[in-house]
Amino acid sequence: MSRPAFPQQALLTFADTEKSPLSIRAKALVFVDPRSRQLREQANTLAVANLPVLIVGETGTGKELLARHVHRESERGGLFVAVSCGAISPQWGDAELFGHAAGAYSGAASSRAGWFGSANGGTLYLDEIGDLPLALQDKLLAALETREVHRVGGHQATPVDVRLVTATSIDLAQAVAAGKFSERLFHYLDEGRLVLPALRERPGDILPLAEYFLGIYAQRLGLDIPQIGPAAQAALEGHPWHGNTRELENVIHFALLVSVGEEILPQHLNLPSAVSLQSLERQLERLGSEERQLLLRRLAG
Repeated sequence: MSRPAFPQQALLTFADTEKSPLSIRAKALVFVDPRSRQLREQANTLAVANLPVLIVGETGTGKELLARHVHRESERGGLFVAVSCGAISPQWGDAELFGHAAGAYSGAASSRAGWFGSANGGTLYLDEIGDLPLALQDKLLAALETREVHRVGGHQATPVDVRLVTATSIDLAQAVAAGKFSERLFHYLDEGRLVLPALRERPGDILPLAEYFLGIYAQRLGLDIPQIGPAAQAALEGHPWHGNTRELENVIHFALLVSVGEEILPQHLNLPSAVSLQSLERQLERLGSEERQLLLRRLAG
């Protein structure tokens, strides 16, 4: 089986320079299923609108890939700058986001533009925006509304032209109700909402993604590309994919390594039985929202 040929813009992947074998993010997103094609149309429409974007989807669905697609379609000439909000330091968050002047604090011998400065003229992507410290949320909104930032230690505002694209795997409305997220920032972001369905909700994407990953790993390992047999195809399409695209990638990688002959069979996929899946789903239902998302992130890894 040769690697599948996708229609133009039906497949999104990271450029070679942006790939990391240790990353837990989804490494491919396809627009084959009708829901995915509808999502692409919505994304293309939003891309050229002068609005912030909020991408909502489970861990491992490909939110960053969709964000990069929005940036490309927007034709903004600046950089796409991706930042994980969970990695922003509560102590140095102002300087990381908005920059700092030389001598602003001990060890700051030179000035830094910050993430906003790096994304000037382009797109700033904030992944898991719900993890942004509350103290920074109002400052972020002020920078977006005034189109200027105040660098730490600076004496005057710096104009910026930044398109904000954010992503979340949690229900931000619930976070607002719990007092954990700024209501004003939520309403500002929600105007440009894009919902990225879980992989199980777009079954037409499952086999094209499986074939893509099979081709990628076979090429990387110098192996012949086996066929995905009919029974294995049915197993893939029937699996709930709680870890989404990242889980599918892991399953296909494993199947390629353990399969014998020219066909991948269901046993090569090492998927849990239906009974085990039902038990897992019952356990997931008992978990709180934050615990469920943490478990799903681990499954995706």
